[in-house]
Amino acid sequence: MRPMLARRCIFVVDCNIIIYIMMSLILLGSCVAVGSAFRSSLPLKLTTPILSQTRTPASFTKLNSSAATKVDITENVQRNIASLYEWGANYGVQMNCFEISSEDTFYGADYYAIANQNLPAESPIVCVPSDLIMTGNKCRQDFGTQASAERVLKLSCHTAFYLFLKVLSEYENGYQSPWFPWLNSLPRFYSTAASMTDFCYSCLPPYAAKQGRDEKARLKRFELALDNIPFLSDETKRNQDLIKWAYNVVYTRYHETPGGDWVLVPLGDYFNHGGSEVDVYLSYDGEGNCYCYTTRDVQAGQPLRICYGDQTNPSQLLAKYGFLDESSPGTYCKWIAKDPSPQLFDLGYPNRMLFYNDGSVSSEVWDVLLYEELGKVSEGQQTAFYQAHLMGDDATKAAYHNDYFAETLAVLQTHVDSLLEELGALGLWQLTYDQTSGRHPRLPLIMRHNEFVKNTFALVQQNLNQMQE
Repeated sequence: MRPMLARRCIFVVDCNIIIYIMMSLILLGSCVAVGSAFRSSLPLKLTTPILSQTRTPASFTKLNSSAATKVDITENVQRNIASLYEWGANYGVQMNCFEISSEDTFYGADYYAIANQNLPAESPIVCVPSDLIMTGNKCRQDFGTQASAERVLKLSCHTAFYLFLKVLSEYENGYQSPWFPWLNSLPRFYSTAASMTDFCYSCLPPYAAKQGRDEKARLKRFELALDNIPFLSDETKRNQDLIKWAYNVVYTRYHETPGGDWVLVPLGDYFNHGGSEVDVYLSYDGEGNCYCYTTRDVQAGQPLRICYGDQTNPSQLLAKYGFLDESSPGTYCKWIAKDPSPQLFDLGYPNRMLFYNDGSVSSEVWDVLLYEELGKVSEGQQTAFYQAHLMGDDATKAAYHNDYFAETLAVLQTHVDSLLEELGALGLWQLTYDQTSGRHPRLPLIMRHNEFVKNTFALVQQNLNQMQE
C-alpha cells in the first residue's frame, strides 16, 4: 500500500468490451446484474486464440528507430499505461468497472487499480485469458528444464527463475513480443532490496539489512545461472540493470495459484497492497483463465487492493516489494537467533515475535526468550517448558514465566535499548547526508522505515520500563 497524495490522472476502461458476454442479462450500466453469471456460466470464455496471432496494435508498430524496438528500462523513463487498454482488448483481456489511476506519491508515480463505479461484493472486475498469463510451470515446459542453471541456483523451487527467463526472453523480442505493451507499462525504478546498494544496507538496522542482503544474494544466483542458458544473448546475460529489472518484475508482481505455481497476470497485477483491507480476490478456472472479483462492497474511486504478505513485517515488505506499509499494526521484534532450533520455530520464531504499535509485546516473544534463558539454567527445565507449550499446558508455562520474569525482561530490555540506540545513531548520521544529491534515491524511504520501527520500539521500551517498576 502506498501513500496517496496529489495529482490524479485516470485512464478509463471502455466497459463496452464486455457487452457481448452478458448473454440474456440486461445491461443497466452497473456490475450488479452480472456478478453471479460471471462465474457460473463463464461468460468470459475465450472464443479466439490469443498469442497464436502475430498482430500488434497499430500504436506499437510505428517505431522510428531501432532503439525503440525494446523496452527502455532506464529508471527515469515514464511508463506507458494508456496503451494497455487497446492491447488488452486486442488480446482477450476483458475488464469491468475497472480503471488504472495514477498519483504522485512519496515513491514517485504510482499506478494502481480503482473501481470506476460502486461495486457490491462478488462483482466481476477483470478476466485475463490463460494464453496471456505467464506461469512458471508453462515457461519451464516451453524452455525445457535448465538443469545446469538449477544447480547454480540451489533453490528448493525454481518457478520464479523460469518466469525470470520468460521476462528476459520477451524483452529480447522487443515490440514483436505480444507482451511488449505490458512490459512497457511496468515500473523501471524499484526500491526493493535487490535494487539497493551497500550504502542502503548500511543505513538499515540489522534485521532489515539481513533481509536485504538475502534478497540481493538470490538475485546474484539468478545472474550467475544465466551463464547456463543457451537461448539468451550474451548482451542480455551481461546487462546487470536488465537482470535486476526482470528480477524485480517477477518478485513484485507475481501471484501464487492454489496449486503453488507462480504466475504473472497482465492487468491483474495492478492491485495495490491493502494489508488487512482486501477488496479483491483472484481465482482460476480449469483452463487457467484468471478471474478477479471484489470481496466486499467498494465505492467508486476507491482502490482495489489485495494482500502482498504479512503486514506485521514491514521490513520484509520493504525488502521484497520496495514500499513501507505504515498501516502495519506492529513489526517483527528484530531479535535474531544465531542458530535457531526446531523448538524455536515451534514457539513462534520469527514470524509471530511481534511488537505492536501500542507498546505491547506478543506472547511468542516472551516464550522464545524464556526458552533461551532456561537453556542456560537447566536443560531439563527447558525441555519441560517446551513440552508444556506443545501440550497446551498454559498453567505450567505461566509458572515458568513468573519464576524467570526478571531474567527474561532484562534480556528484552537490553535488546530494545540496543536497537533504539542504533536507530538513533543511524538517524543522526542520515540527517547529515545530502538527500538532494540524487546519489542514493532510496535513502528517504529507508529513513521512513527506520523511523517507523523506532517509534514502535520506543513505545515497547516505555511499556517494559513500567513492568520493571
